[in-house]
Amino acid sequence: MIRAGLIGFGTVGTGVLRILKKNRSIIAERVGEAIEVVRVADQDLKRNRGISLNRSILTKNPDEILNDPGIPIVIELIGGIEPAKSFILKAIKNKKHVVTANKALLAEHGAEIFSAAAKAGVEVGFEASVAGGIPIIKAIREGLVGNQILSIYGIINGTSNYILTQMSEKGLGFQEALSLARKKGYAEADPSLDVDGIDAVHKLVILLLFSFGRMVRLKDIYTEGIRNLSSLDIEYAREFGYRVKLLAIARSHKGKLEARVHPTMVPLSSQLAMVEGAYNAVHISGDASGPLIFSGQGAGMMPAASAVVSDLADIAKSIQMGLTPAGSFAWRAGLVSPIEQISGRYYLRFTVVDKPGVLAQISRILGMHGISIAQVIQKGQAEGRGVPVVILTHDSTEKNLQSALKITDKLAVIRAPTVLLRIEDRVM
Repeated sequence: MIRAGLIGFGTVGTGVLRILKKNRSIIAERVGEAIEVVRVADQDLKRNRGISLNRSILTKNPDEILNDPGIPIVIELIGGIEPAKSFILKAIKNKKHVVTANKALLAEHGAEIFSAAAKAGVEVGFEASVAGGIPIIKAIREGLVGNQILSIYGIINGTSNYILTQMSEKGLGFQEALSLARKKGYAEADPSLDVDGIDAVHKLVILLLFSFGRMVRLKDIYTEGIRNLSSLDIEYAREFGYRVKLLAIARSHKGKLEARVHPTMVPLSSQLAMVEGAYNAVHISGDASGPLIFSGQGAGMMPAASAVVSDLADIAKSIQMGLTPAGSFAWRAGLVSPIEQISGRYYLRFTVVDKPGVLAQISRILGMHGISIAQVIQKGQAEGRGVPVVILTHDSTEKNLQSALKITDKLAVIRAPTVLLRIEDRVM
């Protein structure tokens, strides 16, 4: 029997125990030996989790797991930075393998944790930290090991995707869609981590590590959420043949690495455009594999628990066979191109005075900055303080575009700051 200790008896922790109990014989057959959680630490030992446990294995003291030489694997599921970081580092110092779903911790302190694990000769498993039940880390590390990864486009925050789905399908405003997400249990009372792109950028840092071998600092990744999106822009996007998704994007382009999180227009014909509700999806292109897409439930008790058990089983199998865990990997500190250096197509919505010559003024300024217009929608009906003029551009650099908008937004005919959305036509 392979013994493990669980720190954090919350939603995902409960799911892990359910899977290990329900599928005990299947897991034992696949691993070669049964996996047993012999100690569970949590500050709340009275709440009913809907699962029967021997009370003798429960404790409020994590040290009963961290200092027990008979427990070779520690599962950390409390989340947050501290005390999770201290628990993980102590487990590693005591030569214990670790399984965690803590994306924020790994994104901010991954270099320290992975370095400690390499020095101690132990494994850190974290499949559940990205895209819930989708085995995306395993796919990159194992299935695509022979590939140079060219690009990643990920819908990796289910709450934001649910909100955008409601805005797209029902024409709801952001606040209405957010309220619905709260009622459904997808959004927290403070939804900032989800709707401001913070959760997605945490996950992107982890994907960059395995896809490109780079440990990138959070502050170096351009991050923009969906809080300021308007149902008007979602409707115009549809008219042009696009759908708006919050994407985490990573690309190797001309020897430079791009990494960013922002609302993005993707073609209606693409598979990412069809990912609805709280589901996640990751589109990956490898130089040998070509484009691939992985989709499934990105959050929730059982999908996340499934990913935790996957890591647990891998480590248990290595222990059972007397092998060194195969979790070591090479990485180095990496830089990403500033957002100003990226190049692509753009959606621009100008709110203008309804009079002749406005489009000509805007076009002249865009042209002076090397930005050419691909399509235009100009509505004549008054709306609030002005009427919308919507433009799709050909390829341009972000720097040139932002320089142009600084000038257009100061024109006397402009009634509100210009709305900008980036377009990605490369996703399938």
